Amino acid sequence: MFAKFENIHDKLLELEGKLADPAVIANQSEYGKVAREHSRVARIHELYEQFKRVQRELAASQELLHQEEDEEMRELARSDIAELSSKTRELEKALRIMLLPKDPNDEKNILLEIRAGTGGDEAALFVSDLFRMYCKYAEMQGWKVEVMSSNPIGIGGFKEIIALISGEQVYSQLKYESGAHRVQRVPATEAQGRIHTSAVTVAVLPEAEEVELNIDPGELRFDVFRSSGPGGQSVNTTDSAVRVTHLPTGLVVSCQDEKSQHKNKAKALKVLRARLLDQMEQEQHDRMSEERKSQVGSGDRSERIRTYNFPQGRLTDHRINLTLYRLEDIMLGRLNCVIEPLIAHYQAEALKTVQ
Repeated sequence: MFAKFENIHDKLLELEGKLADPAVIANQSEYGKVAREHSRVARIHELYEQFKRVQRELAASQELLHQEEDEEMRELARSDIAELSSKTRELEKALRIMLLPKDPNDEKNILLEIRAGTGGDEAALFVSDLFRMYCKYAEMQGWKVEVMSSNPIGIGGFKEIIALISGEQVYSQLKYESGAHRVQRVPATEAQGRIHTSAVTVAVLPEAEEVELNIDPGELRFDVFRSSGPGGQSVNTTDSAVRVTHLPTGLVVSCQDEKSQHKNKAKALKVLRARLLDQMEQEQHDRMSEERKSQVGSGDRSERIRTYNFPQGRLTDHRINLTLYRLEDIMLGRLNCVIEPLIAHYQAEALKTVQ
């Protein structure tokens, strides 16, 4: 297995040469791609060098154990062997993970779409709560959040909100958030204090670059209309809202958050491009259903993935049977305690296919 890493140093030097190439530097898209690959290879190189170093130390300790006659020194060697063997297993697992098929979307920005499901106003309020949670998590990661489209209900909630989250490795961290999120809590409007159950759906779509998806302008229909919603100077005064329809698929995206028709059109096209790419990838996955079964994170948005129980302060992720009694922290954006076990679980599942 590790023969694949033997030439990693040469690969690193090759990429460093490309980063210094004026032709690559002049091409921003190509430079970004090479820089990301250099970062990935550098991580593998560092890990492999560490693995070889531990292997050498382990061999030296084993040799000392066999040659040393002093019992105290032998005991010290046994202790070192146990520690170094543990490190070797950890590093070997990390290197095996590096050999897993790379998700081409992992380094992309995402379109985060959150929609109210069953539960009326309470579901719409939970859309707002989830969006705030993801925004706080994004802030902790140093990512940028830009609202692309929203449909507020006027009491602090949203029927739907779509945002672009950009930064380093965004999709890799949030791709397992797609699905139905259920909430159990006492609504602020409930006089009897009864626990109400509602649900929202979350979709995480990798941002589609123009070079990946070339849309024929003749396949698009644009309609403009007046904005509507709770307040705002441009509401119902100008035809700034834009609706774009992709005629071959029937996909429709509307955007009215900006006062400028041009900005609304640009945002709507960005959302449409991401949805089209997601649809194309989903169709490809459906055609490869058997192969799909061996992969992880289907992102099926009809699947109930998580329950947020506020009376008990409990979050449960049903896919990996994870239960945490720290819901208040999680809603403040401290999501690593959920995201890291999910990533570890799906990596472990994927590793079974490369053993």
